[in-house]
Amino acid sequence: MSVEGTWNLAIATPVGRQQAVLRLSIEGGVLRGVATGEAEEVPLTELTLDGDRLTWRQSITKPIRLHLAFDVVVRGDELAGTAKAGRLPATKVTGRRAAPSSDS
Repeated sequence: MSVEGTWNLAIATPVGRQQAVLRLSIEGGVLRGVATGEAEEVPLTELTLDGDRLTWRQSITKPIRLHLAFDVVVRGDELAGTAKAGRLPATKVTGRRAAPSSDS
């Protein structure tokens, strides 16, 4: 299964719905990714694809400093799962793969 590409994420949080963009690529046979949201771009760590299950960790500083663990299931061009920050309850994450750019 290919998860490469740009994904538009929506994360339901206690302070409201947050938007993020996830960019995934294969570099040297290794899955890599970055997430952009709230005017910051952060690298993904512990990025793993096991069948249709995609997991990763990332740290953010905006709107507050958090260390997040994501666990989602990818089905075609959609994904759904959870994001968890420490002891806080898990929040719902949904996403859709962005259409490829016609500039490429």
